[in-house]
Amino acid sequence: MYQVDEIKISPSTLIRKALETIDQGAMKLALVVNDDQVLIGTLSDGDIRRGLLSGLGMDDSIENIYNRKPVVCRLNDSKEKIIQTAVSRRVYQVPLLDDMGIVVKLAEIDHLIKKEKLPNPVVIMAGGMGKRLMPLTENTPKPMLKVGGRPILETLVSRLQQHGFSEIFISINYKGEQIKDYFGDGRMMGVNIRYIEEEKPMGTAGALGILDELPKHPVLVMNGDILTNVNFENLIDFHYEAEADATMCIREYGLEVPYGVVKLNQSNIIAIEEKPVQQFYVNAGIYVLNPEVIQTIEPGSAVDMTRIFEKLVQQNSVTVSFPIREFWMDIGKLEDYNRANNEYFRVFND
Repeated sequence: MYQVDEIKISPSTLIRKALETIDQGAMKLALVVNDDQVLIGTLSDGDIRRGLLSGLGMDDSIENIYNRKPVVCRLNDSKEKIIQTAVSRRVYQVPLLDDMGIVVKLAEIDHLIKKEKLPNPVVIMAGGMGKRLMPLTENTPKPMLKVGGRPILETLVSRLQQHGFSEIFISINYKGEQIKDYFGDGRMMGVNIRYIEEEKPMGTAGALGILDELPKHPVLVMNGDILTNVNFENLIDFHYEAEADATMCIREYGLEVPYGVVKLNQSNIIAIEEKPVQQFYVNAGIYVLNPEVIQTIEPGSAVDMTRIFEKLVQQNSVTVSFPIREFWMDIGKLEDYNRANNEYFRVFND
């Protein structure tokens, strides 16, 4: 049970401030209360990401995105009832209310029942040659390049372990023996690592077709050259909540036109916009796929993840996007590698 004053916010709270409350509280949600401290809703990380996708900005309020029908229990409810309520509604925290509807405590289910490791396997694609990072990758596979004094892949595995993932597959090809020699079976990092050995490059998703067996739970798939402090548990929760077949992490990307853009009405100039910035969402190289999606990948075939999503969209499958607001960097070029080393200790202090 946790005291809750530090995670109470009002409906007028800005998204930026609400994010700080959720992140600093480490409880995955904030409690929305009125002036009398009566609970009127909850706000989760997923609620905020959906709001950002709908066009809201960090300086908008949470008024239209918080959950007005939260799962709650009474202060005198039994431990068994609280657990049953949480499990049936797929929530991790349950506010406990007094007779006035005021939150007195927050029951966190992980502390009521022994926390189990997440059942979701992880597949890390680490077989690429990293040609754009030559000469650094001449003798070293890209995921093994050191950032912050340790290989990129080690930071990634460490983050996954911290979030409860223990079954990790690493797809290897180019100089893959270096990866196997370094990580072994993963025991030293508290995980179980197995390797998918690509005899030839198989694209960003082909290795999924040669897994030893079909997973029983949604699979977290990611590129092995990414540095990020995204909360992977939140990503899995988001996928389940959306009842998605496949989830793609996306990142906002701005592209500045280096000239003044002239708007015309026939030959007449009606406006000039100096160096406008166009905003796009780009693929961040992190995905969650249901087992049924993986089953469609032909064993031994080379296929990219974007092609899988294109097929799913054509089939009207449920494909959703998960916007990354945390630190994220794809280390694809020398300037990315240098910037990652400069920023590493600001972001990763563990």
